[in-house]
Amino acid sequence: MCEVDQDGGHMRSAEHPSFSKACVKCKVHPPAVLLRVGDPFCRGCFNEYFIHKFRAMLGKNRIIFPGEKVLLAVSGGPSSSSMLRQVQQGLSINAHKKLRFTPGIVFIDEGALTGRSLEDRHKTNTEIRILFESTGFPFHIVSLEQVLELPTSVLMWPHMSSTDRTSSYKVAVGEFDQNQSCAFQPPYQQQEPADMNKAHTLELQLLMASVKTHTAREELLNMLRQHLLLHTARTEGYSKLMLGDNCTRLAVKLLSSISLGRGAQAALDTGFSDSRYGDVIAVRPMRDYSAKEIAYYNHLFDVPSVFIPGLDFKTPDKNSIQRLTESFVTKLQTEFPSTVTTIYRTSEKLQSDCKAASAVDDRPLCVLCQCALDTSAENTSAFQATLISEQLSQSKCPKDCLQSLTDDKTKSAANCSSQCHGDGGCCSPLNICVSNKLEPMELKTLLCYSCQLTVKDMTSLEHLPRYIISEAQKRLRRFQMRAEISSFLLD
Repeated sequence: MCEVDQDGGHMRSAEHPSFSKACVKCKVHPPAVLLRVGDPFCRGCFNEYFIHKFRAMLGKNRIIFPGEKVLLAVSGGPSSSSMLRQVQQGLSINAHKKLRFTPGIVFIDEGALTGRSLEDRHKTNTEIRILFESTGFPFHIVSLEQVLELPTSVLMWPHMSSTDRTSSYKVAVGEFDQNQSCAFQPPYQQQEPADMNKAHTLELQLLMASVKTHTAREELLNMLRQHLLLHTARTEGYSKLMLGDNCTRLAVKLLSSISLGRGAQAALDTGFSDSRYGDVIAVRPMRDYSAKEIAYYNHLFDVPSVFIPGLDFKTPDKNSIQRLTESFVTKLQTEFPSTVTTIYRTSEKLQSDCKAASAVDDRPLCVLCQCALDTSAENTSAFQATLISEQLSQSKCPKDCLQSLTDDKTKSAANCSSQCHGDGGCCSPLNICVSNKLEPMELKTLLCYSCQLTVKDMTSLEHLPRYIISEAQKRLRRFQMRAEISSFLLD
């Protein structure tokens, strides 16, 4: 660093800050880690600091009840592998405050989207299996191709009894302690990975190839991944889903979500708990850790991880909005170390009405992200302003463009007349013909603003998974039926 001499205006070297020669906590052992300037930690104190941070996050929120089955989503990366180590230590016999839930692990093989061969994918799955077997927890290795076989129930809000919603944490602790004295723990079992279907692999690749931009491709992949995790948790009886998102990743996700029009869902996308799915709650216990802290911990305590190239591997910064936001935050963090912390603290203050809206059956949810629709906004909202801008841009297009739009509307009206015989029987309340083939305008009415942008970048909807198309068509038929009997319903 340099600073300006006020007398002559010359640059002179500034003195480097003096670092303590002892740990800032115990004041005895020499420091091994320097997280921030003036906060050096020795190896033992850093381990205690790291463990306490994880336990404090779980204990402060009290969302995971004793005896619950918790599914750990482990991708093999540093953050999720560190989370797995914390759970493993918390359930060990020598743990000071032992964790009281029953864990399981799930890994999703996404090698089909990165062009990896079957040999490479089997080799990676073998490394993941060895890593999971060392923990003694039950684990599930699933391929992303299985998302094409999901049922439509994965997109439905489950009906929960009132006893499930009003259960007390203290009552659960008492029941857990009473059952532990006489309970028999069966040996852990593991689920072998399913064989990879080549037809499903090709179908999944065609789906991603139909998306024009890398930004929309990453958004679609994230939604499909969440659907598969949710289905695995439900079928295996897990009520909580533990994710490994750290502070740095959530800071990037917050800015990119706002850029992609997901401001209304930012609280659920970055908060500690995500209750949009109803019966399965996603939690992020690693959200207080920075990527730097996790890297130091994994290095000092030999936490194993598996490197798996993702969809954005070796891509330029301007390839997608997510990648550009990550590069911006990382570079800014280098110059200003409080950047990630400031963004992260801002995300803690965000709130969303998605939880309250999901409990009401009359308010629809987005078919893809399963958040409450944010498209029914007031006339002065930013969403309505965007729609007006799109209409103005269409009104300024050339005559050929306007003629094509008119022809499309004429063809759509002709198709509607041929199917409903002119009485509008096949049309939804928004005057959209509900046919056997799902059209973009039909699907648009069932999506939030951000998911509309994702679908807008798709060349065709034919390659969407069948469960999404079936659920969309079912909701459109319900809208049609409700419109037909609306005159007979009471307010």
